[in-house]
Amino acid sequence: MQLIDGKAISAQMKKEIAEEVAKIKAAGGKTPHLAAVLVGHDGGSETYVASKVRTCEEVGFKSSLIRFEDNVSEEELLACVDKLNKDADVDGFIVQLPLPKHISEQKVIEAIDYRKDVDGFHPINVGRMSIGLPCFVSATPAGILELLKRYDIPTQGKHCVVLGRSNIVGKPVANLMMQKGYPGDATVTVCHSRTPNIKEVCQSADIIIAALGVPEFLKGDMVKDGVVVIDVGTTRVPSTETKSGFKLKGDVAFDEVAAKASFITPVPGGVGPMTIISLMRNTLLAGKNEIYK
Repeated sequence: MQLIDGKAISAQMKKEIAEEVAKIKAAGGKTPHLAAVLVGHDGGSETYVASKVRTCEEVGFKSSLIRFEDNVSEEELLACVDKLNKDADVDGFIVQLPLPKHISEQKVIEAIDYRKDVDGFHPINVGRMSIGLPCFVSATPAGILELLKRYDIPTQGKHCVVLGRSNIVGKPVANLMMQKGYPGDATVTVCHSRTPNIKEVCQSADIIIAALGVPEFLKGDMVKDGVVVIDVGTTRVPSTETKSGFKLKGDVAFDEVAAKASFITPVPGGVGPMTIISLMRNTLLAGKNEIYK
C-alpha cells in the first residue's frame, strides 16, 4: 500500500506556481489577484478562507478579503459580485459557500463572470467541462485528477466508482474520469443514497472516489485487493483524543481499506491540501488569460 501524500504534492505545486509568478513579476507583468467574499462567521469557512489568503501570500499573489455579516441582503451581495466582475485588477474571485438561507446560492454563482469564476461553479464552466472544452475546473475534482497524474496511477479502461453525486465533487469528477485522455478514459459508475447494491458495485471497482460525507462509510469488505481509494470526506466527529474536542474523519474506514488498497489518500492530508492549491492554479490561469483569451 502506498499513501498518496496530498500535502507533499500541494507543496510541490505551490513551489511551481510561486516560481511562475516570480517570472511574471520579473518580466513586468501583472501580479495575479484573487478576491474572496465571506458571509458570516461559519468556522469551517473562516478556516478555509484564511488558508486561501495565506497561500496567496506564499505564492506571490495579491489577495483581497471582503466580509459581510450573515444578515447581508441578497441585493447587497449581488452588487458586490457585480463590482468584482467589473474590477480589472481582480483576475478571479470566489464567494465562499455555504451562504445564509435567505440568499440563493445559485443566483450568486450565476452572477459571477464565468471568466473570473476560479471556483469553476458557473454553469458555463460546468458545461464546457462536460464536453471537454477549456474551462475552470472546480478545485476538488481538479486536485483529485492531479493526485492520480502525479502518482502515475493508470486510469484507462479502469472501473471507477464515484460515491456521491454533488455538484461540487461527485458529478464533475465522474465526468472528468470518463473523458478522453489521461487521467480519464475510465468506465465510471456513480453511486448515491438511492443505489441499492453499493457494496457489490464497490467490490468491482479498480478506483473508488468517496465523496458522500458519511464518516467511514467504505469498509474493508466493500473493496477488492489492489483498489485505488481517494477519500474526499471531511466530517468533524467528537473526539476525546484532541484538544479541539473533534477530529476529521473521511468517508473511508482507513485501517480496514488500506490493508487491501494499492494507493490510498489519508484524511487529513490527502485531497484537502489539493483543493486550495488547485484554486491557486485556476487564479494563475485567470491572470494569464489562458482559459478565456
